[in-house]
Amino acid sequence: MTIRRSSPVGTLPFKQVFVGFENVSAVRSIFGAGTDHVLSELQVDVEEGRGYMRINDKKRSVIVSSQYLRAGDRTYLYLDVVHELVHIRQHMEGKELWDRRYPYVDRPTEIEAYKLAVEEARRLGMNDKEIAAYLKVEWVSEEDFRRFLRTLDVEA
Repeated sequence: MTIRRSSPVGTLPFKQVFVGFENVSAVRSIFGAGTDHVLSELQVDVEEGRGYMRINDKKRSVIVSSQYLRAGDRTYLYLDVVHELVHIRQHMEGKELWDRRYPYVDRPTEIEAYKLAVEEARRLGMNDKEIAAYLKVEWVSEEDFRRFLRTLDVEA
């Protein structure tokens, strides 16, 4: 598996930016027998500027900041791809990805996506402190973050 970090800004085939992800067991667990088809149809929108990774539910594509793609921690990028691919599957299933009835850390779609990312982080050998550092985002309060870690069974 390879992440083409120097991919240009614009819309590109997923498999051109994230090469070989169709062979990753965590990714195959998301889509099953349909993995090759889904990833062949999926696009990546590389956008200028800062940010991380998310999906575009209108286009059903993965959006990644060019800065994050070029300079972000490789393991974090990998785990974020796994996380966002869960959201792609959820979207395909018709789930409400951003249900505002729930805070971010309690949203069922986020918990499902992060559980797989945490499982994959552990498989890679990351300890709970490293996983907590990966999970920490600036838009979540410390109290909510602690609750999130408990939900994901990660000790900080």
